[in-house]
Amino acid sequence: MPAQLAQAHVQAYDTHLTARLKKRSPYGSTLAEAVRENLADTARELGGDVRDVRGYEYAVINGHALFPYRYADRPKPLDRARLPSDASPTRRRLLRAHGPQQPQGALFDLDDDLTTEEYLKLHEVFEELGARTKLVCVFFTADVESGIHVIHWGEAHLELDRTFTWLHSEELPVTGLPVG
Repeated sequence: MPAQLAQAHVQAYDTHLTARLKKRSPYGSTLAEAVRENLADTARELGGDVRDVRGYEYAVINGHALFPYRYADRPKPLDRARLPSDASPTRRRLLRAHGPQQPQGALFDLDDDLTTEEYLKLHEVFEELGARTKLVCVFFTADVESGIHVIHWGEAHLELDRTFTWLHSEELPVTGLPVG
């Protein structure tokens, strides 16, 4: 995982240099796509699956889809990670449908008569991933100058306020730039 993120940083950094822009750098969007592609390539090499969800490939290994997400462009504690208000409905739905359910006692359960069709749709699983596929979140911080700062992975529940409750997380070592 750390090597794939380091390689994605190199790809995004190269794109940033090629674009020669001072603001609104393509670094972030290139990094996001490169991480997904690198993880998908690794999944194929390991005999895992790659599933296309709305035009984005996600690595699936042993029934777990890897969900990479850069939560900040500077070092920031994991408990301060937050999904942006303009995050796509697909991203929200992935987290809600394939991520862990609410931790016990975190919030109240909604009665069937209080749920809306829109709320229920958020919790429908993606057929592309399969109903039993669970999400493993790979959260990291990175910027164009410093590269990857920190990497965490684990099970995170997306809360209504767009923060995350981590049922389990582990910090992974950050590797230097890949050789070759």
